Amino acid sequence: MSVHKEMSKKVTAPELLKMKEAGIKISALTAYDYTMAKIIDSAGIDVIIVGDSASNTMIGNLTTLSITLDQMVNYAKAVVNGTSRALVIVDMPFGTVSGNPYKSMEAAIRMMQETGADAIKVEGGIEVADDVKKILNAGIPVMAHLGLMPQSINKYGTYNVRGKEDAEAKKLIEDCLRMEDLGVFGLLLEKIPATLASEISSKVKIPTIGIGAGSGTDGQVLVIQDVMGMNNDFSPRFLRRYADLHSIMTMATQNYIADVKAANFPNEDECY
Repeated sequence: MSVHKEMSKKVTAPELLKMKEAGIKISALTAYDYTMAKIIDSAGIDVIIVGDSASNTMIGNLTTLSITLDQMVNYAKAVVNGTSRALVIVDMPFGTVSGNPYKSMEAAIRMMQETGADAIKVEGGIEVADDVKKILNAGIPVMAHLGLMPQSINKYGTYNVRGKEDAEAKKLIEDCLRMEDLGVFGLLLEKIPATLASEISSKVKIPTIGIGAGSGTDGQVLVIQDVMGMNNDFSPRFLRRYADLHSIMTMATQNYIADVKAANFPNEDECY
């Protein structure tokens, strides 16, 4: 198969499992709008996650808790419209999957129907098992998000690494195995010790995608604004910046302002 055909092939949840089995690492990034999704999709990214981190990066909220289902639907629609190859996974926002299986299923169905996304992501383990089972029974692919769960920030009190203590690590492994037994197609492991993430990745047959979880997971995800250096006031240990768009965009804006002030824009060639 040619490289072009392989790059243009639509990524599916079963395809991620094949990648894990073949030892091929899974690349993932977040996106929240049509333009960014189109760029990273055409570059060959495997997975695009429409994260509830949009609450922070796109709206400016301090936490993910206040973003609504309506808002997530709109962000997801935009990303799906800009995507042709990547698997698009959308976060279910806070409160939509929280102990009422029928309500959770209705919210998940709405997300899939109105956005055209490929799958959803749900934060939580055994506590939301009944919700996840109901959603899966409706034919909706689910990825489970475990480790640091930003929707539970008020419970944790901090964004510190999770699973460092033996009891919490044991519970996390149990949650991962339970989610696999239910039928989720993958796990997102956030901000846990690298050794624990590697252990979980070896115990489960489904793919794991890590963020701040070391190199032993089956794939990696980062927030696009962080990767591209658009957000220059966030520098966790796990982040690697691949561009400095903050500086580039600041300079471009300043140059535009200067040209407008000096009446150098538009020139004769830029007029009708």
